[in-house]
Amino acid sequence: MTAARFDDGKAQGAMRTIGEVSSAFGIKPHVLRYWEQQFPMLRPLKRSGGRRLYRAADIALVERIDILVNKRGYTLKGAKKALIENPEKTGAGDTSAPEIPGQEHANRDADALARLYSIRNRLSDAVSR
Repeated sequence: MTAARFDDGKAQGAMRTIGEVSSAFGIKPHVLRYWEQQFPMLRPLKRSGGRRLYRAADIALVERIDILVNKRGYTLKGAKKALIENPEKTGAGDTSAPEIPGQEHANRDADALARLYSIRNRLSDAVSR
């Protein structure tokens, strides 16, 4: 589904700039930058001068966040929990709402998983360089 949004002649898995992703989803660049702060698993590559390059996985994640927040009405905190707890159930074609765990353990688990995603992304970035 994400490939159809881009009519720039690039390959489906090509990296995209923040402007290209912004235009494709109708989300302002400052919102995408804010989402990077709120969703630790969203970590586009950053080149010299802070230029962001979104990989196919980053674009898919932006699409999932957009669906949860802008189409299903989730708060950012709720969307983060949904993505962490049920990464497979929040895709573009999924119409069922992901289950959110009980409040007592959700914050601790979400923070631990967010840290693990962050570590995994940093290791992935280091290997791809």
